[in-house]
Amino acid sequence: MTEAKMIVQHNALHQGAGRFYRSLQKSIDKLTREPLGMLGFAVLALLILVAIFAPWIAPYSPITQNLPQALQPPSWTHLAGTDEFGRDILSRLIYGARITIQTVLSVTVIVGPVGLIIGVVAGFAGGRTDAILMRATDIVLSFPSLILALAFAAALGAGLGTAIIAISLTGWPPIARLARAEALIVRNTDYVAAARLYGASPLRLLFLYIAPMCIPSVVVRLTMNMAGIILTAAALGFLGLGAQPPSPEWGAMISSGRKFMIDNWWVAVMPGIAILLTSLAFNLVGDALRDLLDPRHARS
Repeated sequence: MTEAKMIVQHNALHQGAGRFYRSLQKSIDKLTREPLGMLGFAVLALLILVAIFAPWIAPYSPITQNLPQALQPPSWTHLAGTDEFGRDILSRLIYGARITIQTVLSVTVIVGPVGLIIGVVAGFAGGRTDAILMRATDIVLSFPSLILALAFAAALGAGLGTAIIAISLTGWPPIARLARAEALIVRNTDYVAAARLYGASPLRLLFLYIAPMCIPSVVVRLTMNMAGIILTAAALGFLGLGAQPPSPEWGAMISSGRKFMIDNWWVAVMPGIAILLTSLAFNLVGDALRDLLDPRHARS
């Protein structure tokens, strides 16, 4: 009996692995039919590689000043020019990619689980629990996210860590609303009803049957929110509430470069282009993931 059971388990494992690889291949095939999505993934992959290998890629130090080379226009020596302290802007953009990736990933790691848990608990429990959680969500949503993030950052003090906390405190309500809407649908499905009849506990139903079905929509929403996270972080940096000098944060670079916009346009324009391209790449990836993970939104 033990040997037969092992054979059955091996066959089940083999079949599960086969289904996984077929599903993965199907997903890759769908993704290859999304050229803009592939472009977005390529840009983000390049950004991540640049952030990882910044010390070896950057031609100059991002913080070392060289006043005789201040405000040099783009050239072969300095491809993106230099700022008012003679620092190479391209090197600062490369190191700034690390700050951008750190901010996006940190906010996503905080916002995703918090919004998912609040949303699925509200949708599954219903009644007074749902009312309390959703009223708290509505209160946060009633404030403009940027204004609320500015208020939190000002109260907590300037710095990259406080900027991440401030953005996270304003970013979870949309995720919670989405997770609640998905949970309201999933909790009435047949397989959840069957699990309930077999005696599954509420916690088991919540975290093993309902929450996993809400994850794809949450992942898509998080990906599409990343562009907003980058813009909010840049706005905080622009106002001096994000990463502090001499950190090469893109928003702070635009803030310092706005004084030279007329005669030395590259000081502010180069970090602006970096923010634009990164935000666009996240939007393209989010759109591709939406078509990939949620068939209801797939293009005809």
